[in-house]
Amino acid sequence: MKKISLFAIVLSIALTSCHSGKELFNGKNLDGWQKYGTEKWYVEDGLLVSESGPDKMYGYLATEENYKDFEITLEFKQEADGNSGVFIRSEIEGTKISGWQVEVAPPNLHTGGIYESYGRGWLIKPSPEKEAALKYGKWNNLKIKVKGNQVTSWLNGVEMVDFSDEKIGAANGKIALQIHDGGGIKVYWRNIRLKEL
Repeated sequence: MKKISLFAIVLSIALTSCHSGKELFNGKNLDGWQKYGTEKWYVEDGLLVSESGPDKMYGYLATEENYKDFEITLEFKQEADGNSGVFIRSEIEGTKISGWQVEVAPPNLHTGGIYESYGRGWLIKPSPEKEAALKYGKWNNLKIKVKGNQVTSWLNGVEMVDFSDEKIGAANGKIALQIHDGGGIKVYWRNIRLKEL
């Protein structure tokens, strides 16, 4: 009986660990990440803060590692303009990014949609009725699944888009958070977890 109980506990721990993946943000510093541009990225009260700097240009905080097939979950809260995004399979040179952004934006500006920077532009936007899933000024849960050609996003449990694209499928690269240009942007992030598939 004791052997079975111990086995069940070990199995439960292993499954939980496997499902939850790894923390990309440790709540203390920016270890594992690299800044691009002059905009502000810092840690305050255990939160990752992205904020427009004096140059009011594009800025990125990208993983040092590349990720191909994965599921990422995170929470974000927007202040001021709140225009940002989560890039997948991306490459960055200076502040020019080549890749795909899952949008994080103010109300009715397509949070959860997919935009290709320096390429085809908007690839897919959420249907209008799904725009209400965003809780502006409050904490939101964003989940992105990237596997092969397929990208699916969920905002607060609502599936926003499900999109298949061969160009995305052929790519590999970094995960990056964005600060849009124009100034006046501030977004908080926490609980950034990644599970490789």
